[in-house]
Amino acid sequence: MKTIKGPGIFLAQFAGDTAPFNTLEGMAHWAAGLGFTGVQIPSWDKRLFDLKLAAESQDYCDEVLGVVGRAGLAVTELSTHLQGQLVASHGAYDVLLEGFAPAELKGDLKGRQAWAVEQLEFAAKASRNLGLNAHATFSGALAWPFFYPWPQRPAGLIDEAFAELGRRWLPILRVFDEAGVDVCYELHPGEDLHDGATFERFLGVVGGHARANILYDPSHMILQQMDYLAFLDIYHERVRAFHVKDAEYRPSGRSGVYGGYQDWIDRPGRFRSLGDGQIDFHSIFSKMAQYDYPGWAVLEWECCLKHPEAGAAEGAAFIRERIIRVTDRAFDDFAGSAADQKTNRRILGLG
Repeated sequence: MKTIKGPGIFLAQFAGDTAPFNTLEGMAHWAAGLGFTGVQIPSWDKRLFDLKLAAESQDYCDEVLGVVGRAGLAVTELSTHLQGQLVASHGAYDVLLEGFAPAELKGDLKGRQAWAVEQLEFAAKASRNLGLNAHATFSGALAWPFFYPWPQRPAGLIDEAFAELGRRWLPILRVFDEAGVDVCYELHPGEDLHDGATFERFLGVVGGHARANILYDPSHMILQQMDYLAFLDIYHERVRAFHVKDAEYRPSGRSGVYGGYQDWIDRPGRFRSLGDGQIDFHSIFSKMAQYDYPGWAVLEWECCLKHPEAGAAEGAAFIRERIIRVTDRAFDDFAGSAADQKTNRRILGLG
């Protein structure tokens, strides 16, 4: 068994234009001061990281590792959540997603999608140069506007959406395979891959590709009213990244899982700072240890009430206290006895 690495922290929600949040060096020392041991880097934020340069230059990647290492940290994964969203996006979201790509691509939908694919290819090479074996991203969404089966969907609509999703991602998965890096899709409402059933459907259209894996975030499962513990029993072999994020679902007589178009603070399901929600992280970390999860436990902070810096400060200790140092021997070894085939046959009364 492996002991989970951590605590790590995803930097995206904390990056800003003032020190220490405007440079990777500043954020690394800030995170280390809170007790984190790893950072997950948002690859789109040029204040922190140059993705194209990282794909092309081992020297630059060594510099990045040095900056993080001097703070006593490691890089856990790179993230291309924004770019992954653009690999496959339905036209309903064209205007909303304009800010995810360079300004010069505004209105150029084909150019934007090609840019996103190139970014993922850069991420595979950059991850290899950084010595990483997992990458965090989104799948994008062609079918999400039709997630509820009314108006009635025509036969084959979802099949065609997933077939196209597979056509777009399969070449990217091959690039990641060449780099020796797993693609970990965060299962998230708004993405075509948002639960176990959709992930299975995706595996079907990419031939069960070994690099198609899961970023496990239980907060998105409790908001969908899924059994996030049973999910690990079913899909643990594909879980290769882990966002430690809390949430709560409070049944209401006014609105439910779909939220009634309300602000986050008024929705029945809402994200909370670690320890303030309903998720059973003790059981999650136990299952992660049981199933030999090989990666990092990374705080992704989102909360509609608490200040982010308070959430980060509390999050490092929260994760550290729940990481299980796995045993290297059975608890009842003291009562064991040496055995061989002959002895075993005698015990069984077989002579």
